[in-house]
Parts: sequence; C-alpha cells; structure tokens
Amino acid sequence: MTNGTTTNKAFSNDLYVQLTQPVFTYNRRKMELKQLEFQLENAHISYALQRLNIEQQITTRFYQVYFAQTNPEISREEYQNALQSYEIIKNKVEADLAARVELYRAEVNLATARSSLEERQVALANTKETLNQTLGIDLTLDHTIFAEVNIEPVEIDLAKATESGLTSRLELRQREIEGAELAFDMIRTKALNEFKGEVSLSVGITGDDRKFTNIYETPTRNPRVAVSFTVPLFDWGEKKARIRAQEIARHIHDLDAWEEKVDIELNIHQTWRNLENLKSQISIARQNVENAQLTYDLNLVRYREGDITGMEMNQFQTQLSNTKISYTQALINYKVELLNMKILSLSTILRPIRLLYP
Repeated sequence: MTNGTTTNKAFSNDLYVQLTQPVFTYNRRKMELKQLEFQLENAHISYALQRLNIEQQITTRFYQVYFAQTNPEISREEYQNALQSYEIIKNKVEADLAARVELYRAEVNLATARSSLEERQVALANTKETLNQTLGIDLTLDHTIFAEVNIEPVEIDLAKATESGLTSRLELRQREIEGAELAFDMIRTKALNEFKGEVSLSVGITGDDRKFTNIYETPTRNPRVAVSFTVPLFDWGEKKARIRAQEIARHIHDLDAWEEKVDIELNIHQTWRNLENLKSQISIARQNVENAQLTYDLNLVRYREGDITGMEMNQFQTQLSNTKISYTQALINYKVELLNMKILSLSTILRPIRLLYP
C-alpha cells in the first residue's frame, strides 16, 4: 500500500457450468419442437396440394388444346361444304338455272367459312403456347394432342365420395394444424405476467495469480444455488384482454373450419350433379350430331335440285358445325368434371383419367 492506494497486478478467470430450470410455467422447448413438426407437415401438405393444382391446370390446358384442335377440323369441313355449295350455285348461274344473287350469297358464305377457319387456327396456336407455358417448355414447340374422348360413364356413390372428401382432404388437416397453433398461442397468452420461478445451479472454480499460466494451480471452488420468483402485481387488464382476443380468434377458426367442411360437401354434391347432367347432355349432343348430319345431307340434295336457297343451306351447315362443337365440348366437360371429383373427394373409387401426351 502506497499513500492509501492498493495495487494488485494479477490474472483472474471464472470457469463454471450453470443449469437454469424454469418452474411453474409451460415447457417452451417442447412447444417449439411441436410447432416445427407442424410447419414441416404443413409444408408437405402445401406441396401435395400444389401437385394436385398443377395436375388440374395441365389437364384443363390439355383439353383446351384438344378442343381448339378439333375446331379447325370442323371449320375445314364447313369450308369444304361451303366451297362445294359455291361450285354448285356457280354452275347453275352459268347455266341460267339460278339467279346471280344466289352466287353472291354463296361467295359470302364461302368467305365467312374461310374466315372462321383462320380464326380457329389462330386460337389453336394460342392455346398450344398456353399449354407449353404451363408445362414449362419452349413456346415455339409444336405438338399434336391425342385424347380418348369416348366416354365410359363412371357410377359414383355420392355418400362414399362425400365421406372420402371429409376424411381425406388435406385442407382439413391444415385447419387442424391451425387450431393446434392457436392453442399454443393461448398458452403463451396466459403465460403473460404469470407467477413463475427459476432454479439455477452452477458449479465452477475461480483462479487468481500474478502469472497467467498459474491461474488454476490453486483454484477456489465456487458452487452456487439460486432460487428466484417473479410475482406480477398489476397489468391493468392486459392479460385478460389478450385472452379474450385469442378466444375470439379460436372461435373464428372453428367457424372457418366448419365452413370448409360445408364447402367441401357442397362442391362434391354440385360436381356429382354436373356429372350426372353431363351424361344426359352427351347422349343428347350425340343424337343432335346424327340428326344434323342427316338433315344436312338431305338438304344438300335439295340444294342441288334448286329447292332451297344458299342462305338456307348455310343455316344447315352452321347447325351441323355447332352440334359437332357442342358434342366435343360436352365430352371434354365430362372429363374435366371427373377430374374435379377426383380432386375434391381424393377418392380411390374413381379410375385415373388417361391422358395421351405426344
């Protein structure tokens, strides 16, 4: 000691292990682990739902291309029929067997048929590029679609399809996970300003020496045990208000989950009705095509004999084209609705839809 000042040139260090254990509170680590498990499961569900969505998109695009591919064929047939009608009326006019106005009408019909063919060829090119975009391939890649459009009606048990949807839909499992996470939020909310305690145990040594290499030659043991408590006094109603907010959030979630089940059941019922209705539409559309073809063939003979005008003949041609398009559209609608039922019910009772890609 010099002039009341103490000097000490030495090295010191503390080396100890400490264990802290909370008491009177929830297990935070266990809850965090469970949340991570839920997040992983939710990620798998989202991936599976995205796969189903991609399957639906590709199937829809596929049949759009197929439908756009059949339209030019119908238009080409319509154009050939219009050309044939034009040649017939042209020969009649040149032989003074028909008025020239009939030739003008035939020219208009022929130009209209040519324009319709060109428009549908443009629509086909656009739908092909849309399919290429969905598939993630080169937009300029050309392809031809082959599809089995002959319908084999599938008998679907509505009760089993609904039961399968309500037990297998992945969205319902997501709702369950959301409910579990809301329960965790309630636990955390109730833990605000809670009475809690903490027990700490530490075991270690303390070294002190003028030489650094000799710090732990004569160490001092330093065991410690500590118990602490936290006692809340006033929170001015914060905890109660937060708990009430969480209860409302849970109630809203329960309503959303119930609404999700109702939507699933409703969509399955509506799709089932659409499928049953489409069966009838397909049968009617097939009969309409046969009748329109017979009507066209009969009136073509009358047109050659001069019993009907070119405008009337064009109406029969338009009717035939429209019935063929309606029939093709009905077949495609049935295929798409069948896939929708498969996705809505996630049922194995439905046979997979075969798509023949090039």
